Amino acid sequence: MKKYLAEMVGTFVLTLLGCGTAVSLACGSDTASVVGTAIAFGLAVIAMAYTIGGISGCHINPAITVGCLISKRISAKDACGYIVFQVIGAIIAAAVLFAITSATTTEFAGTLTGANTTAGAGNQLAGLIVEIVLTFIFVLVVLGATSKTNGATNNFAGLAIGLSLILIHLVGIHYTGTSVNPARSIGPALFEGGQALCDLWVFIVGPLVGAVLSALVWCAINDKKED
Repeated sequence: MKKYLAEMVGTFVLTLLGCGTAVSLACGSDTASVVGTAIAFGLAVIAMAYTIGGISGCHINPAITVGCLISKRISAKDACGYIVFQVIGAIIAAAVLFAITSATTTEFAGTLTGANTTAGAGNQLAGLIVEIVLTFIFVLVVLGATSKTNGATNNFAGLAIGLSLILIHLVGIHYTGTSVNPARSIGPALFEGGQALCDLWVFIVGPLVGAVLSALVWCAINDKKED
């Protein structure tokens, strides 16, 4: 149970600080707000990696959990537990953020919670492709950085993962707000409603498909058996 609770706390922090920054900086209003939001998500991951990494592995993202399941690093039982608690953590974070922002006029792409939509991509199909590709890259970095293949360099895995997430956000924010994390999208969308809920399937299906593809590719190119 401790590792499930760790995943809940980690996802709570990621969602609150990442989406909270997006809202506070009015992400998308200028270049600085986009860069600031990207950095916030990356730093949140780095912070949590070195906080709960030793407890749960710091997935804090259902896509990463699915990637680890396919690459046989986690059992199906634990994968289900991780995902449930990740979503719970994100919902709690979105509730806190909504309570903070609902009394203000600060918004991110028209939302009070940093919810994702496909507005920037033009349509749901384009948004789906963006999320699949970006999640593929992100999960591949996670699997590689935390693999036995890299041996002693695993101490820097959290840094590599966080920095890659910054880059992914810099690419994706304009199109989808960048999810690559179903939990991070579910929480804010539930409080936002409207277009965010209509587009939510994109931010669940896209990251999960990207994660599956990434895990399959990693298993094909990795020459060392995982634990």
